[in-house]
Amino acid sequence: MAGQLLNPNLLLAVPLAPLAGAAIAGLLGTQFLGNLVGRKTSHTATILGVLIAFILSMQTLLAVMDGATFNGTIYNWMTIGSLKMEVGFQIDSLSAMMMCVVTFVSLMVHIYTIGYMKDDEGYNRFFAYISLFTFSMLMLVMANNFLQLFFGWEAVGLVSYLLIGFWYQRPTAIVANMKAFLVNRVGDFGFILGIGLLLAYGQSLDYQEIFAKKEALSTLTLPGTDWALLTVACICLFIGAMGKSAQFPLHVWLPDSMEGPTPISALIHAATMVTAGIFMVSRMSPLFELSDTALSFILVIGSITALFMGFLGMIQNDIKRVVAYSTLSQLGYMTVALGSSAYSVAVFHLMTHAFFKALLFLGAGSVIIGMHHDQDIRNMGGLRKYMPITWITSLVGSLALIGTPLFSGFYSKDSIIEAVEATHIWGAGFAQFAVLAGVFVTAFYSFRMYFLVFHGKERFGQAHAHGHDDHHAPAAKHDSDAHDEEEEDDHAHHGLEPGQKPHESPFVVWFPLVMLAIPSLLIGYLTIGPMLHGDFFKGVIFVGENHPAMEELSHEFHGAMAMAIHGLSTAPFWLALSGVVAAYYCYMVNPRVPAWFFAKFHAIHTLLDNKYYLDKFNEVVFAGGARLLGNGLWNFGDKKLIDGLLVNGSAKVVAWLSSLSRGLQTGYIYHYAFVMILGVLGFLIYFLPFWPAK
Repeated sequence: MAGQLLNPNLLLAVPLAPLAGAAIAGLLGTQFLGNLVGRKTSHTATILGVLIAFILSMQTLLAVMDGATFNGTIYNWMTIGSLKMEVGFQIDSLSAMMMCVVTFVSLMVHIYTIGYMKDDEGYNRFFAYISLFTFSMLMLVMANNFLQLFFGWEAVGLVSYLLIGFWYQRPTAIVANMKAFLVNRVGDFGFILGIGLLLAYGQSLDYQEIFAKKEALSTLTLPGTDWALLTVACICLFIGAMGKSAQFPLHVWLPDSMEGPTPISALIHAATMVTAGIFMVSRMSPLFELSDTALSFILVIGSITALFMGFLGMIQNDIKRVVAYSTLSQLGYMTVALGSSAYSVAVFHLMTHAFFKALLFLGAGSVIIGMHHDQDIRNMGGLRKYMPITWITSLVGSLALIGTPLFSGFYSKDSIIEAVEATHIWGAGFAQFAVLAGVFVTAFYSFRMYFLVFHGKERFGQAHAHGHDDHHAPAAKHDSDAHDEEEEDDHAHHGLEPGQKPHESPFVVWFPLVMLAIPSLLIGYLTIGPMLHGDFFKGVIFVGENHPAMEELSHEFHGAMAMAIHGLSTAPFWLALSGVVAAYYCYMVNPRVPAWFFAKFHAIHTLLDNKYYLDKFNEVVFAGGARLLGNGLWNFGDKKLIDGLLVNGSAKVVAWLSSLSRGLQTGYIYHYAFVMILGVLGFLIYFLPFWPAK
């Protein structure tokens, strides 16, 4: 099959199948066209569409592994001079792998949603949104040009906005989706500037045409400065990735996005949308490899995110927010790999993370169902004997997350740590410390949640439980104990009543957990060889000769099993084990230790509880500055300049002139005759010098 071209019609069916499902559920299944179809038709149509996309994606991946490719135009939208704006696909190992990850996780989320959202009035609308999101993400990863990339980029942001604010009756959901929308606009401004620079100087939107001109672009400087043009363009593109992939300081939207239903937390904020920035930088590796400055910037931003977002996860009590901060930290790890020029390692961790993080989110949702929509881990405990499937699958996800040898997360996370150690660009020293310290932090907060939820004494069904909910609730603030008392009335109908016991979730909920647990356990072991040290990404991801990280990784790799055995003697394994032991001691053996830390280091806890005060900083500086500027423009520009001077001022001038002319309108004929005589006299005087002399 070497050299064979893929069928463009089948490729087109991959994104269009979920789009068709979204149209059926969103148009025919809602009030828009009169609820013509019911719930069963809506979820059947969307699941069938995503299933078709998954099967075709798997066939595409197998064909690509046999040597088939496709890079061509599907539809020519418009041509302006030499600039072509097209819809086109570039199908290679990177895009084919992403297609499989997106469609598989989406398929599991669709099935899970049948059980999770069964009592929700917006059932059909929710299926339409998640299917539309799948279409948008597929258009992004399959693109062969910046125009289509930007379309997919903005489309996933729009659908994310709709999903985060799905329960639009809740004020917190509206605040959260607006926050996500605005923060992503900041990143997208940089993203479109980067695309604009490449278009202006590369004269094309096509990836391959821009890559072909990379050497020429690397010699240019930004007009009026001595900055390298390619460095500026790459940093601008990465600022877009900072927004979409929630990197510091544009990460603030992601924890609040937990206001949406749990299935979208798994689909958007763990597996697909937030990894769009990682995918984009990997796709642009030929450009980023020419700028060490851009790579250092990426490395430092990723290091800060990996470590400091992990710290925030250590104090969360909302089960979904613990997993959300874990997502932030793991995205930081991927970004560190990008900055180390280990693009294939970043994509590898993207893939493994998609499975085990979706598993953890859906497992959290299963727990929430069993707890009657109580999300506070302080109200749980001992759930493993009531929810055995959720327990064992969540344990698999947690072990993969902390990098336990043989689990998928071990191979990708350890490869990132090794890649950073082989990197010598500016910021690598801090990055090494951040990723190693992050191992302990990740293990601590992951197993703190695991032990509090599934082990220890049963704390549910108590009259004075802490209040946290996910489902059909009024406004709630999930991460501050200070509001528990205020919220008690709001949440009285959530959680287990005294005497009630949790229960295992229905088949449609636990089946996706099992299906995600399998790759969470095996996919790293099976794929590390070809993806990192084989030819899987050959000709797709480019690494310069001056960046030796991948070469050193390949030199030290002697097989997946040998890597796992060696991993038992390395620092990351012992750090992870220390984190698990510390969590067990603090929350199972001696709960007084966390209380002592809280009392002794109250200032640090307050700092973490307020998320480093970044939300307050944004509120005071940016939102406050915008309000100040807006008020100034309104008071001076609108009220005084436009209304006062231009509109009302011109009216006053007309009125004054009218009052003068009104005094001349007496109504007497002799006055008018006198004026006519004066007029004739004026004409005679004016033209008198031009009369011909006799």
